Amino acid sequence: MKNYLFLAVISLALFSCKKTPIDDDSIFDVSIGSSVLPYIQVSTEEPIQNEPKIPAVMNIYLEDSNVFSSTIGIEYRGSTSYRLSDKKSFGIELWDAANEGYDSEVLGFPEEEDWIFMGHVYRASDNRIFDPTLMHHYLGYKLYRSMGNYASRSKYVELEINDSYQGVYVFMEKLKRDSNRIDVNKLKPSENDGENLTGGYILKIDKTSGGDVAANEPLEYYEDNWADDARYSEFLSFRSQYDIFGNILSNEPFGPPYHSQQYLETYFLYEHPKAEDITPQQKNYIQTYIRDFETALLTDDFSTSERTYTDYIDLSSFVDYFILNELTGNIDAYRLSTYMHKDKSGLLKMGPVWDLNIGYNRQDRVPTTDWIANYNQYVSQDAWMVPFWWTRLLEDPVFKTALRVRWNELRNNTLSNSNILNLVSDTSNYLNSNGAIDRNYEKWSGIQVDYNTSISELIAYLEDRLSWMDGKISTY
Repeated sequence: MKNYLFLAVISLALFSCKKTPIDDDSIFDVSIGSSVLPYIQVSTEEPIQNEPKIPAVMNIYLEDSNVFSSTIGIEYRGSTSYRLSDKKSFGIELWDAANEGYDSEVLGFPEEEDWIFMGHVYRASDNRIFDPTLMHHYLGYKLYRSMGNYASRSKYVELEINDSYQGVYVFMEKLKRDSNRIDVNKLKPSENDGENLTGGYILKIDKTSGGDVAANEPLEYYEDNWADDARYSEFLSFRSQYDIFGNILSNEPFGPPYHSQQYLETYFLYEHPKAEDITPQQKNYIQTYIRDFETALLTDDFSTSERTYTDYIDLSSFVDYFILNELTGNIDAYRLSTYMHKDKSGLLKMGPVWDLNIGYNRQDRVPTTDWIANYNQYVSQDAWMVPFWWTRLLEDPVFKTALRVRWNELRNNTLSNSNILNLVSDTSNYLNSNGAIDRNYEKWSGIQVDYNTSISELIAYLEDRLSWMDGKISTY
C-alpha cells in the first residue's frame, strides 16, 4: 500500500486552524476507542457541497490506534436520499498533495480512490426512516458476495465530521470499473472496431443524477431539484425501443421530465465509458446490442426448446440478480439503481446489486407473496416502472428451471435459514457492542426506534420470504 501519511500530516497542519461544522449540533461526547467499530474523523476548512468535492483530512482509528490518514475530497451524495434525509451520505476520494486522486487500501479493502459513507435515510420531522436496523445494504451485499458475485465491500464505522458526531455509517466501495470492483475492460476512446469495440461497458437503469445534469449549483438547489431526476438526454443515455409491455414506442425520446408517456420508457445511462468519454461507435454498438437482446427476448417462442436471447446474456447472472433482489424485497429493483455490464467478447451480465434501503418489507407497493418483478401489476404510471424483461423471463421455462436449480443449490448452504439468520444476529450483536446503536439513535433522535423489535421484524420477514420463495420456485 502506498504510504501517504506524510501528506495527511501536512494537511492536518493546514486544517487545524479552522473547522467548519456541517450543522449546528454541539459536540457529541464520544471518544476514540469507545467503540468496537472503526472510528473515522473528517476535518474540513469549508462547507461540504453537493458538487464539487472540497478538500478535507480523514483519520481512521481502530480502538486507540490511527490506522489510516489521508487528505480527501468530500461531497454529499444521493439525490432523493439527500432531499429526504437529515442524516446525509457522503462520497469521498483519496487525494494527494496536488488534490489528485490516488489508490490505496482502506480498512483492508483493495486499493482504490473512491469510497462512500452511506447513512440510512432518517428524517424526524415527518417520521421517515427507511432502515431502522441499519442492515439493508450491508446484509444484501454480503449475501450477494457469498453467492459468488461482486457487491460493494462494506464495513460499519462511526463517523465524526468537524467534531460533530454523525452516527453509525456503512463505509463502502463506490461502484465503478476496476479489476477489484466491476471487472470489465477499460474501453478507450480509440477502441472503435473489431473485438475491441465489444467491451467493456457498464450501463445503469436509474434516475438521472442532479450532479450530472445540474452541476456546481448552490447546496440549496439540490434540496428541491426533483425534475433533475428525469432529465434524460442523448448525451447521458439511450432509450429502449420497447415500452414496459414490450411494444414499440412511438413517442420521441428525451421528453421533458415527468411527461405523460415517461412511465412507458426505459433509459440506460452510460456508466463506463462515461457520457463525456464514450464515442459514437461505442454508443452505436451497445445500443444495438441491447436492442437485439430485447428483440430476441420478445420474439423467442417459449413453447419450443430453441432460444436466441441467451446468445446475448449471461443467464446465471440474471438468475442471481433476481434471487437477491426478490429475497431482500428490493422495491427499487429492476427499475432504479440497476447495473449491468458487458466485458470484451462477453455476454451482458446483471449486477452488481445496489441501493437496498427500501427493502425487507419496508414498503407497501407489492405484496410479500408476489415477485417484486410484478411491480407494474400493483403500481400504475410510476415515473419509473419495471422493464418488460423480467415478466417475460418469468414466462420462460428455461429461465424458471435455471432459477429453481440455482435456488435449491443456494438453499442448501449460502441462503439457508441458519446462515442468513445467524448473519442478522451476529451483525446486530456487533452493532450493539459498546453502545454504537444507542449513540446513533441518540444523535438521530425524534423517531422512536426499538432496535431489538426492528431486528425481530427483519428476521420474521426473512423467514416468511424464504418460505414463500421455496413454495413458489418449487412449482417451476
